[in-house]
Amino acid sequence: MRKVIIFLSLLLVVVIISAFSENTNNTNNSTYFTESISSVPTEAEVISQDHNIPFIGNSFNGFRDAVAFKESQGRYHIVNTLGYLGKYQFGKSTLQRFNIHNTQEFLNSPELQEEAFVALCSLNKWILRKDIERSVGKKINGVEITESGILAAAHLAGAGNVKKYLRSYGEQTFKDAYGSSVQHYIKEFSGYNTSFIVANKKPVV
Repeated sequence: MRKVIIFLSLLLVVVIISAFSENTNNTNNSTYFTESISSVPTEAEVISQDHNIPFIGNSFNGFRDAVAFKESQGRYHIVNTLGYLGKYQFGKSTLQRFNIHNTQEFLNSPELQEEAFVALCSLNKWILRKDIERSVGKKINGVEITESGILAAAHLAGAGNVKKYLRSYGEQTFKDAYGSSVQHYIKEFSGYNTSFIVANKKPVV
């Protein structure tokens, strides 16, 4: 009888230890799973992080951040070796087109830089409206043409050079002083939703 009691007692201890270990493992796994999900940044969180990490999405904000990261790593106050200014690397002649003449004020105003970027996209979309209509969905040199790719390339090279590229089916191309080409920008910035941009011949900043 005594042996039976000892056996049952040991069996009870083993069952209790096993149940406790299983519960601990489940708790740890649940905590890890929850933390893993919550660590993924949202678009709003990414945009709020000084644009150090471009949001990988196809929204207009995704497009804007991707272009900014490519141009300046999202830094508002930078001036490159060729004198291009700000987050989107504007040339002085482009800024003057929008009646922006004080470059220091421009560098110190994130709001003005964002407005200028939208204005330039609107102007380029108007200049290239026929080319966008004719070319989107086609392939040139194996690269699918999209509206966002065209607008990004126009930001790099100017609308005139993008026209030449599209109308020559890629034979007339352009590269900037750092080696970035129209074709590269069309490919890299393809597929974003730029329907937010309204074509405008005379956009105001």
